[in-house]
Amino acid sequence: MFSVGDLVVHPMHGAGVIDAIVQEKVAGSTQDYYVFKMPVGGLLLKIPTANSQTIGVRSVIQRPEAEALIAAIPSLAVEESSNWNKRYRENLLRMKSGDLYEVARVIKGLMFRERKRGLSNGERKMLHTARQILLSELVLAEDSGYEEVERRVEQAMLQTPEIQR
Repeated sequence: MFSVGDLVVHPMHGAGVIDAIVQEKVAGSTQDYYVFKMPVGGLLLKIPTANSQTIGVRSVIQRPEAEALIAAIPSLAVEESSNWNKRYRENLLRMKSGDLYEVARVIKGLMFRERKRGLSNGERKMLHTARQILLSELVLAEDSGYEEVERRVEQAMLQTPEIQR
């Protein structure tokens, strides 16, 4: 269970802080909810405390893990499927996994594709969301400024990916 002030990650929204724990009555049943607040953008979510693990809410990684992730980005292999629907579904599953390495693979693959062929509107939105998820957690893990983390991640992403067909 998390406490007020804990830094946590929601797999589809990124990192934020538990702002409060509230009780609310919904459909005749009273439940406890975490009030999850994202520092960037100010998004507020209410997450049922009982379902938080099922949803994939977890603590923010530590600084050494964040450094290791950024260092590993250049060697991450990306897949290039010509079928956009299959690629989109696979990328969505990677993002929902909550695994930052998988989120980084999504970003790297979409950035590579954007440079080669361009992206559909759906993939462009997915790239934006994946970047927000990754950067929000790295900013909190490293206790750094957004621009600095974004620059370091960009540099790592632009190194030549290995393509798996």
